[in-house]
Amino acid sequence: MFFYLSKLIVFLLTPLIWVFVLLLWSWKTKIETRKRKLFISSICVLFFFTNSFIADECMRAWEYTSVDLKKTEQFDYAVVLGGMSSYDPRLDKAQFSGSADRLWQVLPLLQSGQVKKIIITGGSGSILHPEYKEAAILKKYLLKIGIADSLVIIENESKNTRENATNTKVLMDSLQIKSNVLFVTSSFHMRRSIACFEKVGIKNIRPFCTDRYSGPRKFEFDHLFIPSVEALSEFTLIIHEITGYLVYKVRGYC
Repeated sequence: MFFYLSKLIVFLLTPLIWVFVLLLWSWKTKIETRKRKLFISSICVLFFFTNSFIADECMRAWEYTSVDLKKTEQFDYAVVLGGMSSYDPRLDKAQFSGSADRLWQVLPLLQSGQVKKIIITGGSGSILHPEYKEAAILKKYLLKIGIADSLVIIENESKNTRENATNTKVLMDSLQIKSNVLFVTSSFHMRRSIACFEKVGIKNIRPFCTDRYSGPRKFEFDHLFIPSVEALSEFTLIIHEITGYLVYKVRGYC
């Protein structure tokens, strides 16, 4: 039930939905003054959530920043969180999103020996296609590009970050993994992820952030004033992540 409810909450908190609701309300109302105010409000909301500067500032305040790895640091395992790909059944292959940086950043560490093995955690986050297990699909991809089967361990039953943590804890206990673990996920997702993993008893993990959205602060005209669909996407991501963190706090998951 929680899985389905979380999907509904994410849908309702999407900024574009708010714009549509305001526009629909302004169209349906018969009161002219209200109609005008609602229409202006929808434009203001749309401009706010498509402003790149504001989106970057919000993301900068939320993103977790980890210290860069030293070349002398060695790890027995790297736990890599899913949520970076989808499955294309027509071509029978993985399709990667921007969060695939979680995988691309850790592969050089695996190939250089700085990380000995990786654990990929992630099942299906889809309501309609629970059979598409992300970790299994990603392992299949890694084997195709020449990564040895013995170097990739998967946990492919988790549907969300909470289950990533609980299922990975069981897997780590079975492998008697106690420490010396690199923890890999996106910067925007790290805050909630670390809290969940520590809650289930996984301690002393070294965070390794990837795909950071907020770069150097810019005061260029287009960044300050021209609406951007990327900013809308960034805001949607921030709202989803902060909402998830707060809900997890209330439920005692982190």
